[in-house]
Amino acid sequence: MAVRTRSSLGKVDVLPKGIGSLTSGHPPAQTGTLFVMGTNGGMRVAPDAGFDVVFGRCEPDVHVCVGANDPHVSRRHGYITREHSRWVLYNVGKLAIRFPGSRLVLGGHRAELPAAYTPLFIVTPEQEHLLEVRIAAGAAGRGAGSRHDVDTYDPGGWELSDLERLVLVCLGQRYLRQEPWPQPLTWAQVADELGALRPGERWNAKRAARIVTEVRRRLSARVDGLLEEDVPPPLGNTLNHNLISELLVSATIVTADLALLDGPDGLA
Repeated sequence: MAVRTRSSLGKVDVLPKGIGSLTSGHPPAQTGTLFVMGTNGGMRVAPDAGFDVVFGRCEPDVHVCVGANDPHVSRRHGYITREHSRWVLYNVGKLAIRFPGSRLVLGGHRAELPAAYTPLFIVTPEQEHLLEVRIAAGAAGRGAGSRHDVDTYDPGGWELSDLERLVLVCLGQRYLRQEPWPQPLTWAQVADELGALRPGERWNAKRAARIVTEVRRRLSARVDGLLEEDVPPPLGNTLNHNLISELLVSATIVTADLALLDGPDGLA
């Protein structure tokens, strides 16, 4: 049986897929309003709606679909409910749900959600499925403030130059496209792609590596696993994988950034 998707009092609304990522903000809403987005859209729930948002693999049996084509995700994997003035995540599926970083909420467990932007990941054997959650913390809404505004999950305020963002999006594009078992591109692949994208510039593997290495060095003061001495051999792609993972879970780079690879106007 399909779940209820709209309250009679207008305190629960469906968010269309076209609204985009919640990383950039949220529509105007009262403090404490919950926003949840999956691959096919999401929900907005007022804090006094008395409404639980159910997420999982099978539509129309859930409010927010996540991992639709992955049988490892439970039909109803979890729900978010309001308890004592806080939004709380319950994992009722078999697989863990990962918060940014390494914190895991195992099946049968619960976790309070911060008044912030929080990317959640259902961890399956082949990939991780993103469920975006955002709780309005104040007057800030869509387009308000900076990229990391007052109610955005922001572990360190990672700032990237336009050039760094372009190179890192190219390096991590397989992750942004949510491919199964993604790996960073090689330096040669990055150089070839950026050379074709911006033929007037001198791109080679050494230049791409130098730009990414500088970002790793800069972030290493607060993020583990970005320097050679932090990781036991063989290194392989570990350093770049760790960097891309950090940029993804901190919403420093997001799916919309793939537009940078669409043409010569992607970088100002």
